[in-house]
Amino acid sequence: MAVRVSIIGASGYGGGELVRLLAGHREVELVHLTAETRAGEAMAELYPNLRGFTDAVTAPTDVERIARDSDVVFIALPNGKAMALAPSIVPHARVVDLGADFRFWDPLVYERWYKTPHACPDLLEASAYGLTEFHRAQIRRARITGNPGCYPTAALLAVLPLLQSGMVASSGIIVDAKSGVSGAGRTATPGTHFAEVNENVRPYNVAGHRHTPEIEQELSALLEAPVAVTFTPHLIPMTRGILVTAYLPVKDGLTTEQGTAILQEAYATEPFVRVLTDGLPQTKATSGSNFCDVAVRVDPRTRTAIAMAALDNLVKGASGQAIQNMNVMLGLPEELGLRSPGLYP
Repeated sequence: MAVRVSIIGASGYGGGELVRLLAGHREVELVHLTAETRAGEAMAELYPNLRGFTDAVTAPTDVERIARDSDVVFIALPNGKAMALAPSIVPHARVVDLGADFRFWDPLVYERWYKTPHACPDLLEASAYGLTEFHRAQIRRARITGNPGCYPTAALLAVLPLLQSGMVASSGIIVDAKSGVSGAGRTATPGTHFAEVNENVRPYNVAGHRHTPEIEQELSALLEAPVAVTFTPHLIPMTRGILVTAYLPVKDGLTTEQGTAILQEAYATEPFVRVLTDGLPQTKATSGSNFCDVAVRVDPRTRTAIAMAALDNLVKGASGQAIQNMNVMLGLPEELGLRSPGLYP
């Protein structure tokens, strides 16, 4: 029997990508697609690439009906919305939240960075952080998966194995990241207007980006000790993609060959992480796919490991990883609906 799936927030970029990918998932039946501001519109009109793949029309959000009719509910809404909806859904269906509401174990961390108390801290115990490669067992058991942010996904996949090896220091970590404009969502703002973004590169939310505590949470949990990072994101004039370059102080004489071997061992059985030995990560190689390409180079002169990762912020950084997590939660083959190469050029 098909898995009954609903998407709350289907009109945004995350929701649109969920529909695109789930249209090719042989185990899924889409039962409800909702939109807060675009209710009553055909998905194929909102996203012309979906013509011929779905005749679904968005509807207002009826939480009780969605919960009753679904096995899995994706919530693709702005931060703060999912925690208001999840208590009504979780008794009936499993939830994958593409926002930040269930990414943190400590509700006080959420409150500190998102400036509002968590509405259902008791449900955090039933949730898992959805970095699939490192939390598969927890995700399998969870009623709610908090899908990671796009920047943390790339940063953590690049850095975690190296930190776990003990051959790099946990202090002085710098994460430099660049993202395409779609990461800001579909609603236009002055900062994402074409005339503002084109032929321009700029840092934003310096020393205060909300993805910082996610990165620190996961690194600290790995080492069982507090880890702080310097994280600076940049907006670049392209639609999709994230490139992360992380700088980690080396100890114990780590070489590029050893660093590469660490990544290869960590990801030897992972279906969506590709460790590069020839060439370096680039966003175009992962565009439209659920792959993350990682690599490392060690500069012996400065004793610095330079860990790099590239992914599509809307797929592995959002909707693709969300479907990967759904597959894990339901005991389905993890690659189902996701195993396809990116677009190139």
